[in-house]
Amino acid sequence: MQQLVEAGIEPTLAAKKIKFNMGISENYFMEIAKFRAGRLLWSQIVKQYEPKCDCACQMIVNAVTTEYNMTIFDAHVNLLRSQTETMSAALGGVHSIVVTPFDEAYETPTDFSERIARNQQLLLKEECHFNTVVDPGAGSYYIEELTTSIAQEAWKKFLAIEEAGGFLAAIKAGTVQSDISATNDKRHLLAAQRREFILGTNQFPNFIETSEGKQPKNATRLASEFEALRLATEKAPKQPVAFMLTIGNLVWRQARAQFSTNFLACAGYKVIDNLGFPTVEEGVDAALKAGADIVVICSSDDEYAEYAPAAFKYLDGRAMFVVAGAPACTDDLKAVGIENFIHVKVNQLETLREYNAKLGIK
Repeated sequence: MQQLVEAGIEPTLAAKKIKFNMGISENYFMEIAKFRAGRLLWSQIVKQYEPKCDCACQMIVNAVTTEYNMTIFDAHVNLLRSQTETMSAALGGVHSIVVTPFDEAYETPTDFSERIARNQQLLLKEECHFNTVVDPGAGSYYIEELTTSIAQEAWKKFLAIEEAGGFLAAIKAGTVQSDISATNDKRHLLAAQRREFILGTNQFPNFIETSEGKQPKNATRLASEFEALRLATEKAPKQPVAFMLTIGNLVWRQARAQFSTNFLACAGYKVIDNLGFPTVEEGVDAALKAGADIVVICSSDDEYAEYAPAAFKYLDGRAMFVVAGAPACTDDLKAVGIENFIHVKVNQLETLREYNAKLGIK
């Protein structure tokens, strides 16, 4: 805007000729507020140039749904992701939207996926009538507060960049890239710890799905590290088998078996759940008969002190032994040689990488 005005372009004309291209991420209400905050800030900036009409203060935005949170496994979930993103942009007041086809993460989009992508926004326009309301988020306390907060923080960053010499200088200095990289690293860490869920990837994976030759095109996506694990498992000579040795308290053993099944299936392991065994010896025998590479004991914290050492000793190194949970007797269990524990506080990605390494999967 400044360069155009300095070149002699009248401010009203200059502002009308500027179009913004912005990405859309998956945080539904945050994205609505982001576009509203952008419109608010741009309007304030243009007003400082004293345009001939208020129409010049309108922010023209083309929004594009992201590939960052797309997955190659359970790929049709990408349709749900891009649809909520498209809704955010429409409700946030953008002028045009590009919906990324659901298969973009692993192949050149097909005619079918391109058609579905076009229909996603047509559905919102023609059947949901999103184009007939000026500002659907107006009056919502939550969205209004988010809008104000984003606008305030964005203005602080804008002023800081201007004081440092402008956006081009900040790019050359690497400050913009480092900020984005820091956010990217943080999100990957949260995904690895399952504090940020990726449906079908680090949470609730489809146990029987295979890649069917799909190869990721972009290795920086949020799901890419988990996908690399699963693809490595697929290429292994033998699919690892994880067996749930459920014993003791019914509620605890079922809950922990469900957690462990979900946890280990994210690496592409074949998981065998069970209703329960009367003794650890029967459970271990059943696991070995099933060809288990990993035996996961699932019980209550109080019962682990008895069951875990007995099962570990009887297994005698014939398979990897894992305790589901973080019981108070953990130190005692480690003292007898038990090394592997899975629970909500462990880094899932690093744990599964470690298990792959122990199983000889690269």
